Amino acid sequence: MTALKTRPPTGRVPWPLILIEGGEKAGKSWMIAELSASPKVGQTYWIDLGEGAADEYGAIPGARYEVIDHDGTFADILGQVEAAKAEAARVAEAKQPPVVLGIDSGTLEWDLLKGIADAKARARLAKRGKQVAPDAEPQISMDLWNEINSKHRRLMTHLMTFPGIVVITARGKEVAALDSSGRPVEGSKEYKVEGQKNLAFDATVWIRVSRDHPPLVVGARSVHAGVRPGVDRPRPVPGLTLEKVVFDILRCDPETAHVRDLVPLSTEDDSVGQLGGDRPVSGPPAADRPVSDPPAALSALSAAATGLLADLEQATDETGLRRVWNAAGEAAKAGRITPAELEHFRAQWKAHKAALFPPEPKNPGNDPQRRKMFALFGQAEITDRDDRLHYVSEVTGREVASTNNLTDDEVRDVCERLESYIAQSTPDGGVAS
Repeated sequence: MTALKTRPPTGRVPWPLILIEGGEKAGKSWMIAELSASPKVGQTYWIDLGEGAADEYGAIPGARYEVIDHDGTFADILGQVEAAKAEAARVAEAKQPPVVLGIDSGTLEWDLLKGIADAKARARLAKRGKQVAPDAEPQISMDLWNEINSKHRRLMTHLMTFPGIVVITARGKEVAALDSSGRPVEGSKEYKVEGQKNLAFDATVWIRVSRDHPPLVVGARSVHAGVRPGVDRPRPVPGLTLEKVVFDILRCDPETAHVRDLVPLSTEDDSVGQLGGDRPVSGPPAADRPVSDPPAALSALSAAATGLLADLEQATDETGLRRVWNAAGEAAKAGRITPAELEHFRAQWKAHKAALFPPEPKNPGNDPQRRKMFALFGQAEITDRDDRLHYVSEVTGREVASTNNLTDDEVRDVCERLESYIAQSTPDGGVAS
């Protein structure tokens, strides 16, 4: 029996991760440069991921920061974050003013990762002799989504446990609101932060900036900030600066601040002898593997079943898939694996095949009806890819991973729904030109 392990809470304020989001030219990047001028902070490092403000904003009076060079790859960006984190730890240990790390922006970080998934999906199709038009959306399989979300989580874990102050910007905008059926709500808008869906969850404090009103404190994970979820509406704070946020509102004291106590959750299987528990060290990264842990009912299984799953992980073409499928059938006939093991293997085999060979997408570049659908999405202001997929999933009544997988009839249904919405939204009652 495991002994209970507890400790009392410290009550100390951790180092903050600040999210600043808003529309274009609203001052998001400016606030990073402004913070660097504060006498309460030490060295500021700025990672520009495509916003292009880092060099010019060095001319802001008092600004003092270093621009971190990177080659545009996620691996190099992550490596530079790790190096900045190590420097921040050294500074904190020496009891010097805290290091500030600015990431400009989280929107473009997520766009980079989605681009990686898109490129890999196209490469898989090209390997099979298939081509996707440049303006078409290849189907991104679940293993690729898992991979880029895993990369994002690695970056965010470093930022959430940074021994200093982290500021990450993101783009935000109003988009067409959708009802529970995925239909745009006439005359209604909703606000959306552009980035990985958990970005705002991971932040300590969430600030929205605008060209039309003072900065809003949307939310804060803080005892001292005075923003009560469900009670206090986001409030504008005239003259708000990040120095005020960190040291006055959050009451972060560099003498006692600490990194967030995040114990990384382990995916290691602590059971022995379970199907898929003894996976080979070689092969694809864990995030790419479609083989999942077996149901709890499969608790003590044969070496034959484990070997079949290991062979499945190494199958990279149709010949390999056929070979391991036949081997599983022979093992079942000979009694070397149980019916439950065979059923589990069958599910994993199908998932692996789907990851290797996703359905061939249609080419919307050659289909006038599909071009019309995308034009209508633009008129309806449903421009985000995730919003489009949510919309068509509600219209079709099934989960749609790519608009290229819609049937011709489904495309017509989507177009009719969009035309109806646009007709209700335009003053003359017709489809906007």
